[in-house]
Amino acid sequence: MAMTYDKGFPVSWDQLHRDARALAWRLAERGPWRSIVAVTRGGLVPAAIVARELDIRLVDTVCISSYDHQDQRSAKVLKAVSDDGADVLIVDDLADTGATARIVRQMLPKAHFACVYAKPAGRSEAHTFVTEVSQDTWIFFPWDTDLRFVPPIAEREPEEVAEAAP
Repeated sequence: MAMTYDKGFPVSWDQLHRDARALAWRLAERGPWRSIVAVTRGGLVPAAIVARELDIRLVDTVCISSYDHQDQRSAKVLKAVSDDGADVLIVDDLADTGATARIVRQMLPKAHFACVYAKPAGRSEAHTFVTEVSQDTWIFFPWDTDLRFVPPIAEREPEEVAEAAP
């Protein structure tokens, strides 16, 4: 699935932590939750933060592979969860196209799907999210990035500016 990403949205560890806590605030009034199912790998960190904030001790994972760096491909289930999903909170980092969310929601039909970020194509699959970003934006999560020098905008080529735009 080829998608052009015209914009970049870098997310720091601090921002991700704040946004995941904001997600927990929104979810607190919808509970209580029996357990959390984190969608690996992106949902692991937000799920840990939500689990801490909501004092949920039972955390499981559903493992789905659908990305390779900036390329999205067909989703492949590596580890499923067997449950109807009643009082279960599914946590992921992002609802992009909604493909992963649809798979997990079919596995756990009564569960509540929550993510930190959502794009227009995936927004309808998320019951709760914190921030919406445009479909043509690539989110640079802190676990995928490293601190490095970035030249001033005036010294960059136009395509570099588009890639680095917040």
